Amino acid sequence: MSDTELTFYNTLSREKAPFEPIDPSNVRMYACGPTVYDFAHIGNARPIIVFDVLFRLLRSIYGEKHVTYARNITDVDDKINARAAEEYPNLPLNEAIAQVTSHTIKQFHADIAELGVLPPTVEPTCTSHIPQMIAMIEVLIEKGFAYEAEGHALLDTSSVEGYGRLSGRSLDEMIAGARVEVAPYKKNPSDSVLWKPSTDEQPGWDSPWGRGRPGWHIECSAMAKEHLGEVFDIHGGGIDLTFPHHENELAQSCCAHGTDTMAKVWMHNGFLQVEGEKMSKSDGNFITINDLLKTTPGEAIRLAMLNTHYRQPIDWTAKAASQARRTLDNWFTLTDGVKSGTPDPDFIAALRDDMNTPKAISILHELRREASSGNGEAARTLKGSAQFIGLLQLSTKAWTAWRPEGTQIDEKAIRKQIEDRAAAKAAKDFVAADTIRDNLAEQGIILKDSPDGTTWEIAR
Repeated sequence: MSDTELTFYNTLSREKAPFEPIDPSNVRMYACGPTVYDFAHIGNARPIIVFDVLFRLLRSIYGEKHVTYARNITDVDDKINARAAEEYPNLPLNEAIAQVTSHTIKQFHADIAELGVLPPTVEPTCTSHIPQMIAMIEVLIEKGFAYEAEGHALLDTSSVEGYGRLSGRSLDEMIAGARVEVAPYKKNPSDSVLWKPSTDEQPGWDSPWGRGRPGWHIECSAMAKEHLGEVFDIHGGGIDLTFPHHENELAQSCCAHGTDTMAKVWMHNGFLQVEGEKMSKSDGNFITINDLLKTTPGEAIRLAMLNTHYRQPIDWTAKAASQARRTLDNWFTLTDGVKSGTPDPDFIAALRDDMNTPKAISILHELRREASSGNGEAARTLKGSAQFIGLLQLSTKAWTAWRPEGTQIDEKAIRKQIEDRAAAKAAKDFVAADTIRDNLAEQGIILKDSPDGTTWEIAR
């Protein structure tokens, strides 16, 4: 691959190929965002971080004003309805839903900001795009790709040529494994709901098929078309969304618009597990971003995620998070007060090669070794390269001042014990000196002796 070539693996074609935007003056990408009924978990964090790096890379190549990134918010969903009724039983459901979604969106934004994620160009919500969804469903019915049945509108999957090409599944496999309702009003078990009726208590909008609400898949098709056009450059998301969500998005959009594809490139990040196990609330290893941020700095979470190539599965471990934090300790120290330099060419080349972040980070480690030997240019390049992917964004002072939530640090008392230890060493009472060190270590305080004196830090 040349230094200037940009390549991505395309789930649709199942190959890595050079990327050529439809319009270099407006490179367009879409990624599926959260369903806002609860705190986002660390599995949700991975695509948020991955496609943030892609957003940064594209902006560096084509210019900040020439990249449009749409990441949606799903604020219409039965899980939201259930959570609203549970948390606010004394409020009308619509008011309760508004409480849940507004609070969850605010928390989501706060959490991902701690991860160093840039705001997308546009962040559409489902509730603000209902007319576009209804219009697209009407087109699908008019063209014979969808039908109405018992107040529902459904995609007729048997009428969609090439249905299954994104996920690579046969129709029989999709019928067997589909997360779709099997109902007597469906022509085919695999047909997905575009519109469904709402009770008086449920949120709903008037439509040609009665008062109701949209199905999940049509939401992204309509929002992507509204903000990016009928065919755009890149569609991203987790590998778990390939089927049925992205498969149906692709089918709906192509059928409605008469196009061969919805996006030129489909990019999917791999699964995430925790300490070698699938994340599950029932197994007690379900971790939200918000909970993790109480014990781990956001930049350490980001680095730990990027140490694995986005297409590979990732095993989230406390050890990996701790190692990422120690790495950043060193990088922050080496670049303290250093002016940010131009990113390393090999570092950028690694990112251009299907966002090979592990290789890019290995180059950061090489720069760290050079900077440790007193190479000022390496320190500047390290800082500029790390900042390119959203790291070393804090000041060194802010980074070192970070403490886990609930940590009680009495700095005056620590300094007093360091003085007492120094006095004990001067009096050759090494037992007393070691006792003070050990007592502080039990509190999570590590002492570091040097010719300039003794400093302390929180154990990582």
